[in-house]
Amino acid sequence: MTENEVLPLKDAKTIPDIIHTYSSDLKKGLVPIVIDNGSYNCRAGWGNQKRPCLVFKNLVAKTRKERGKKDGELQVGNDITNIEAVRFQLKSQFDRNVPIHMEVQEQVFDYIFSHLGIDTEGRVDHPIMLTEAFLNPNYCRHAMSELLFECYGVPGVAYGVDALFSYHCSNEENLKKSQSGLVISLGYQTMHIIPIIDGQVDIAHARRINVGGFHVTSYMHRLLQLKYPVHFNAITLSRSEELVHDYSFVPAEYRSVLKQWAEPDYYDRNVVRIQLPYTVVATVPTLNAEQQKERRKELAKRLVEINARKRDERLAEDEEMLNQLLEVQDLMNSGKEKQFKKSISSMDIGSEAELVKQIGNLQSRIQKTKQKIAAANVSEDVIVTEEPKLKIPKQTALRLRDGEDAESWLARLRKDRVQLLEKRAARHQKRQDMAKRRTVAAQERMRIISELARKDNKKDDNFGMRDEDWDVYKAIRRDGGDSDSEEEQERLVEIEEVLRQNDPTFVEGSSAALSSGDFSPANPGEAHQLHVGVEKLRAPEILFQPGMIGIEEAGLAETIAYVLKMYSPEDQNKLVSNIFLTGGCAHLPGLKERLECELREIRPFQSEFHIGMSRDPSLSAWIGACEFARQPNFKTDILISKEDYAEKGGEYLKEHKASNIYNASPASLTQPQLGPLEDTEMEIF
Repeated sequence: MTENEVLPLKDAKTIPDIIHTYSSDLKKGLVPIVIDNGSYNCRAGWGNQKRPCLVFKNLVAKTRKERGKKDGELQVGNDITNIEAVRFQLKSQFDRNVPIHMEVQEQVFDYIFSHLGIDTEGRVDHPIMLTEAFLNPNYCRHAMSELLFECYGVPGVAYGVDALFSYHCSNEENLKKSQSGLVISLGYQTMHIIPIIDGQVDIAHARRINVGGFHVTSYMHRLLQLKYPVHFNAITLSRSEELVHDYSFVPAEYRSVLKQWAEPDYYDRNVVRIQLPYTVVATVPTLNAEQQKERRKELAKRLVEINARKRDERLAEDEEMLNQLLEVQDLMNSGKEKQFKKSISSMDIGSEAELVKQIGNLQSRIQKTKQKIAAANVSEDVIVTEEPKLKIPKQTALRLRDGEDAESWLARLRKDRVQLLEKRAARHQKRQDMAKRRTVAAQERMRIISELARKDNKKDDNFGMRDEDWDVYKAIRRDGGDSDSEEEQERLVEIEEVLRQNDPTFVEGSSAALSSGDFSPANPGEAHQLHVGVEKLRAPEILFQPGMIGIEEAGLAETIAYVLKMYSPEDQNKLVSNIFLTGGCAHLPGLKERLECELREIRPFQSEFHIGMSRDPSLSAWIGACEFARQPNFKTDILISKEDYAEKGGEYLKEHKASNIYNASPASLTQPQLGPLEDTEMEIF
């Protein structure tokens, strides 16, 4: 990116997923379906593949129903091509990172199974490997198992933690050397610090931070909308997310880098200029005298045609009404009194005299209309083409001077108008300079204020008693000591009105913006640009300082330090020797270097540590789950069968090295235990 380069927004639209082929090998082999059910993206595919078939945002949108339809259209994942158009209809199955809305989860499963091509009606004959949150509540697992077994009839379900799948997938070499490590999962809604000691997850010392990629995007969105309130609607969450993904970074030393942004040169070199979409307003071309004459001819001819059409329509209506009244009068003359009275009552006519009066008025009006049409037909080809006379105002200041011709007079008015606009522009620029800190005008103002404040003799302070003090007061005012004069505004309006009536080259609207203080740049797109500067590092900084957005929790580095303090020095060395980063936020540039700086401050002097990262932090959880699904002991030691579900309940979990720890819920929470007396009472009632 070069200096002063303006970058466009991608505004990428999603492409709807295709329905994949359900081959006979997949059908007969009962290949497991692996689903990484993330709160941002969902990844689904077959366990014998290297990459998922489906990657989509884990969202459901139900649009408003249209006329003639019983219900609105349901869109899932990549079917939502324009997410901002249905932003308020979006639904998610997650509360933070825990799925609780099973009706939405069912719609997501329908989308996955249908797009994988599964055509078995009423059931899915493949085991499911599903990721879940760290320390997922038993209630959520119970609801998920019930949905898969009861609704889809799957033969088995296996659960595992996404961060641990990623850890075991990417750290096989490290695991051979050390069975201990510290997993840092940087998710969309939350972050987890998970210690592993000698191959066992220590859940008692694990910690969760309720900040993630969603909060980074929301903070970027809020910062830009506050900075550019005029583009409030154009700065959407999707565009803020694009800016975070493409331009945000985590600085190694936040405060020192923040100070550098205060320097103008550094700001100009590193600011990112983003062009928002805008519509170019076509300017009205200036017409010469000959073009103005032709235009007047066309307008006059069009006006004549409009008037002739209106007269013809009016004449036809009057003649039709006259014929109706004459028919009613014939009824009276022929002696049909009943029909006559019925007709005049339907036409709101009170008596025969009123009928005769209306007939006379209509005949007179028809005669006049025919005379106008005849006169117009005689002169329809004669259009006035002579030059219009000058409309000279009554004000003496704007009237023609002695011996002054029309061209000189208009040239003088144009010059006066330009001078008034230049004076107004100069005042506006001075006010802007006063508002900025580093301009010469603002520095001079502060110098004068400081001199007035340093006066030693405070008792004899008589500032304002002399006429010269008024000049000092005007010099230190925010508006630069000069304001827009009402007399100048009135004179400007009068000049423009005269030019509008007499000057065919006058461009309408050029001074309206200047008179209101809105000085548009020469390049119209410049007014629709976002200068993303310090926001690039402020938004991701909330991962380390959640207090910036009002969340009263410790940041990532402080939480890591807190977790390490709960271990002995030997175990601390084991943990920091194998720190592993995973999750979508791990893509942020500079995050690994920032953690190295923070750990260098946390750890003892000259102590060693190692920070590793997955090759693809977003995809490694799905790849790790596939590796577990391909293990020989998958069906016996990892998969929960239908028999296990029926016997041990929906919350049951088979433990493995990438799973949560299973703790059965107390019996009082799952099934009430009745004593002998209660059992007898139940039988009686």
